[in-house]
Amino acid sequence: MTLSTRAAGPELMDADDLDPAVYAAVVADLARVNRVTLAARPTLTFLDRIAGGAGSLRIIDIGFGDGDMLRRIERWAMKRRLPVELVGVDLNPRSEQAARAHTPAGSTIRWVTGDYADQGDGWDAAISSLVAHHMTDGELVTFLRWMQANAHAWFVNDLMRHGFAHRGYPVLATLARWHPIVRHDGTLSIARSLRPAEWLPLLAAAGVTDARVFRTFPFRLCVQRICAT
Repeated sequence: MTLSTRAAGPELMDADDLDPAVYAAVVADLARVNRVTLAARPTLTFLDRIAGGAGSLRIIDIGFGDGDMLRRIERWAMKRRLPVELVGVDLNPRSEQAARAHTPAGSTIRWVTGDYADQGDGWDAAISSLVAHHMTDGELVTFLRWMQANAHAWFVNDLMRHGFAHRGYPVLATLARWHPIVRHDGTLSIARSLRPAEWLPLLAAAGVTDARVFRTFPFRLCVQRICAT
């Protein structure tokens, strides 16, 4: 598979007829992948920046999977004694089932099955993790416009298309004994992701002039926008 351009093949976990139990196992393994690859670190660093002297934060997570990112954020907020309203929205109803099953009693996170475009405005932060590569370029432009219009700050945490990652991930996934769908889709996800220069025309098309695109270890590509105060 050439990596000169984004791959366009469908991922197995996105199949409409995937059994909910299989989906739950897949997103649970994806949460393990996120822990191994330090996926939460750049998002939490972003939240540290915007928390500042804030008395509270309203945060929406688009495409939450099994909800591992919002659960990390809830723990982060508890350590800070920072009141937060946390909402996760995902188009796939199996995500809500998985997130509820993996979320401890007493959590105040609200899980929503639906479209992010229907979730209103006034968010202090909109975040997404491992979602951007699932979108076409046109869908990404629409997504960027929505975040720009409805959130004070936003953060996209995704993969970067890179040859070493594309070759090395299947080896890691096999050694870790992750679910076969996670092995397949993870490799394809890397091929479907963007490179830094490819984000620039998308941001321009969305009318975003003040976002920062940066790489972070290992093979993560993030896009951050924080409104100047």
